[in-house]
Amino acid sequence: MGKLQDKVAVITGGASGIGAATARLFVSEGAKVVLVDLNEEKGKAFEKELKTLNAEALFIKANITSEEDVANIFKQTVEAFGTVDVVFNNAGIGRVHPSHDLEYSEWRNTVNVDLDGVFLVARESIREMLETGGGTIVNTASMYGWVGSPGSAAYNAAKGGVINLTRSLALEYADKNIRVNSLCPGFIDTPIIPEDDKQTLAGMTPMKRLGLADEMAKAVLFMASDDSSYMTGNSLIVDGGYTAQ
Repeated sequence: MGKLQDKVAVITGGASGIGAATARLFVSEGAKVVLVDLNEEKGKAFEKELKTLNAEALFIKANITSEEDVANIFKQTVEAFGTVDVVFNNAGIGRVHPSHDLEYSEWRNTVNVDLDGVFLVARESIREMLETGGGTIVNTASMYGWVGSPGSAAYNAAKGGVINLTRSLALEYADKNIRVNSLCPGFIDTPIIPEDDKQTLAGMTPMKRLGLADEMAKAVLFMASDDSSYMTGNSLIVDGGYTAQ
C-alpha cells in the first residue's frame, strides 16, 4: 500500500517543475491526481503520460486568481473522484526587478498569484475538507519568505505572507482534522530558472548545487501523508543550507 493509497490529490502548477515531480511521486504512492495549470498543452500531455502508467489523472485548466476557476477545480474534482484529500497549493510566479522601477501593476500581479491565489485555493480546499472530515494542504512558499533578496520585494512579501497564512489556517482548523503546512524551496533546477543563472545560484548555495524537483516532491509527500500526522502550521525549508548562512 502506498502512502497516499486511494487518496485524491489536487496539485496546482501541476504541469511542470515541482508540481509535475510531485504528481509522479503521488501516483507512485497510490494517489489519484488532479493537475491544475494555465498551460493547457503541457497539462493535457502530462495527463496522458500519467494515464499511460495506469494512473487515475485529470487535467483542469484554471487561473488560481479567479474565484470562479478555483471553485470549478473542486467541483470537477469531486465530480470525477468523489472527494479531495490532499491539496498541493503550488502555482506561483517570480520576477527579479529593482523596486524603484517596479510598476504597481507588476507588484499586484505577483502578490495576486503568489499570495491571493494561494488563499483562494486554500479556502476552497478547506470548504471541501470540512464537508468530508479533513485533509492536508501543503502551500508552496519559499526560502525567500524567510530572508530578503534584492529586486524581489513583491515575491519576498508574498511568500512571507504564505508562511504566515499557513500558520493562521493551521491554527484555525487544527481541531477539524485539517493540517496545513508549507514548503520553502531554495534554488531548484526547474525550467523557471534560466540556464545562464544556474551556475551562479548553485555557487550561492552552501551545498554548491541546485535542488532537484524530485527532492521537493519527497518533502511534499512527507507533509501530505500520515508520516507528518502531528505536524501543522510548520514551514519546511529545503534549500541546501542557504538560510543557515
